[in-house]
Amino acid sequence: MSEIPKDSLKAALLELECHFTWNLLKEDIDLFEVEDTIEQQLEFLTTKPRLTLYNLLAYVKHLKGQHKDALKCLEQAEEIIQREDSDKKEVRSLVTWGNYAWVFYHLDQLEKVQKCVDEVGHVCKKWSSPLNYKLERPEIDCEKGWALLKFRGKYYQKAKAAFEKALEVEPDNPEFNIGYAVTVYRLDDFDRERSAKSFSLGPLRKAVTLNPDDSYIKVLLALKLQDVHAEAEGEKYIEEILDQISSQPYVLRYAAKFYRRKNSWDKALELLKKALEATPTSSFLHHQMGLCYRAQMIQIKSNRPKGKDKVKVDKLITAAIFHFKEAVERDSMFAFAYVDLANTYAEGDQYHNAEDVFQKALRLENITDDHKHQIHYHYGRFQEFHRKSENTAIHHYLEALKVKDRSSLRTKLTSALKKLATKRLCHNAFDVQSLSALGFVCKLKGEKRQTTEYYERAQKIEPENAEFLTALCELQLSI
Repeated sequence: MSEIPKDSLKAALLELECHFTWNLLKEDIDLFEVEDTIEQQLEFLTTKPRLTLYNLLAYVKHLKGQHKDALKCLEQAEEIIQREDSDKKEVRSLVTWGNYAWVFYHLDQLEKVQKCVDEVGHVCKKWSSPLNYKLERPEIDCEKGWALLKFRGKYYQKAKAAFEKALEVEPDNPEFNIGYAVTVYRLDDFDRERSAKSFSLGPLRKAVTLNPDDSYIKVLLALKLQDVHAEAEGEKYIEEILDQISSQPYVLRYAAKFYRRKNSWDKALELLKKALEATPTSSFLHHQMGLCYRAQMIQIKSNRPKGKDKVKVDKLITAAIFHFKEAVERDSMFAFAYVDLANTYAEGDQYHNAEDVFQKALRLENITDDHKHQIHYHYGRFQEFHRKSENTAIHHYLEALKVKDRSSLRTKLTSALKKLATKRLCHNAFDVQSLSALGFVCKLKGEKRQTTEYYERAQKIEPENAEFLTALCELQLSI
């Protein structure tokens, strides 16, 4: 075995294709939730190869500082590879060996690092790679795609690119097509309140054709069909799936989501409770149950409930709060669950609790712009309609638009902002916050004359305000 100086060893490690070099940041996930989810998937989900899951779990264990546990996961991954009949065992081992090398490096076991690096180098040379320690293979791109997908929204576009790269080499590979379809489905659904996107419909249909016995990909196709107003076709898939399975929680959860969106809340809750028996720590399941109870509550509340109905509303609020709390306790970065919990507290007139949850949501770090956008919008509504604090509401509506000015919420936001600011100006023509807000809304709409008018009025009141001066300067330059 050739010896490599320590500096060269680090250079070789950085060249490896594995989880340690894919820039997967622990700040972007809740480590305990992701660890729990991977362990659940190892037990119940057949879509993702177990090799991929063990490699990913090893990396999560490393991020938690549990290097011995990481090595155990990599041993499990190696056992899976050894049981395979594939003539590409060495290629399938590259990510695992890369992860081994990095874990040994963190344990300062440099001889073992060198051995792993040499193993990778041998395979790269055998397969005529132009690089010493990196081999371009679609199997590796696929594994990279799954890893990126697990690290949430910020990584979805990179995951899509990884699966696309794999499909360029093997366009009809069943696993690659599942990975690509799931990723595009996630991207379709990423912006929560925009009109439904259907980019994933074609990839999902192809993945189902290539994987006719895979219930997980079928249930995602059913949900996408529901999105594009083909609910009857989607329900046929759901009914077929439910006839074939009894206790696959990763399928049941999405079948439940289908029925929840159909307003069949009792059926959805029946499936969710069944799934929860198998995976009681799932934040997703608790959130879905909370959504069902909240939807039932809103329906009854819309009819001005009295007597028994009022008691039922209170019970539904309590149930929804319980499950939303479970969701955020099990996944500390579940932004939508925080928003739903806070809004449900507000529905129950528990304003202090709602404020506390909104503040936690506002302090979340390393979340996507879409999440920040949603949090500011809902907090603005809470301040306007429940706390009657118009100043704070305007501030957060503006923050929502500044974070992300293009989404389906844009119409709601600009309408709410314009209505509130106009009302305030009727009471006080010198309300500089309202003038500034209207100027910002007009600027977004491209209404230059009105934008100039509002910012000029605001600037007369606060001549040294940098925001107003900058906005007016930009307007002059654009004319």
